Amino acid sequence: MTTALSAIFVFMLVIVVHEFGHFIVAKMVGIKVHEFSIGMGPKLFHKKGKETDYYLRALPIGGYVRMEGEDESSDDPRSFNKKPIWARILVIAAGAIMNFILAVIVFTIFAYNTGTPTTVIDEVIKDSPAYEVGIKAGDKIIMINNVQTKNWKSIVKEISNSDSKKDMHITVIRNSENVDFVLRPKYDEESNKVIIGIVPKSEKSFISSVKNGFETTGTVLGLMFKFLKMLFRGQVKSNDLSGPIGVIYTVGEAAKYGFINVLYLLGFISVNLGFFNLLPIPALDGSRIFFLLIEMFRGKPMNPEKEGFIHFIGFVLLLALMVFVTYSDIVRFKLLRR
Repeated sequence: MTTALSAIFVFMLVIVVHEFGHFIVAKMVGIKVHEFSIGMGPKLFHKKGKETDYYLRALPIGGYVRMEGEDESSDDPRSFNKKPIWARILVIAAGAIMNFILAVIVFTIFAYNTGTPTTVIDEVIKDSPAYEVGIKAGDKIIMINNVQTKNWKSIVKEISNSDSKKDMHITVIRNSENVDFVLRPKYDEESNKVIIGIVPKSEKSFISSVKNGFETTGTVLGLMFKFLKMLFRGQVKSNDLSGPIGVIYTVGEAAKYGFINVLYLLGFISVNLGFFNLLPIPALDGSRIFFLLIEMFRGKPMNPEKEGFIHFIGFVLLLALMVFVTYSDIVRFKLLRR
């Protein structure tokens, strides 16, 4: 039950935010919106607004905003196709932009809840290299191997880049004085990393949490570009892809460890949705932006029938991909349960 509720919460929120982005920007630039729908399939709830019908549908697997003149010709001055190209691009891109904003917000909440690691040591693990040379809780690390450490990430970076066969020089502030230590880091074969024998002290700072929210969103975006690069190189296997079943399973696992972990996963999924929607793949927002850019340079729009056919082919291929990854999820999770 927890898995189902958590999955519905994650899916619905990223979809609502995405579609709300299209909706609110369309309203802002003066486009007539006929329908705002969350979910697909049979309607569960309907409310008629001044000019927009609002729907909540049974299947939490998508949503849409139906605008005047978006997929058909219209002479209405408030239709999508009558607006300037920059306005149409902004409306289409708004969904992904809202997903990125959502990610920043939830990553900020996560960072504030868990605290932001500082350069002050909270605990030194017994029998670790740091413990053996006399580094203590309360010490503030200011330099590793003659490189200044301004934050915890820079400390992690310097330790990760260090050689377990060479000495590491660490400078800390203790009782307002600089104290130098020399230690030999250990290499952990299980994690394939050089061991950090220190635990940082965390602080709850709103400014630091917001900064962390932007940084984490940027990091996840970087992972998306890396994945795309690997995809083009043929380095991605079917097991690396995950469909709705895989996402539900992952959300369920995160829910076991508390709602805050579900929030973190929500941010990750939101970035994924925003990123892939902006790719120039037919039927996705990115391809619509691509055709609008072509219209900008040509001075006239593409043939609506040809563009519609391209989007239809893309939609069919996306459905085929969805079926494939769903089947892969079923096979994989059956294996996991054996």
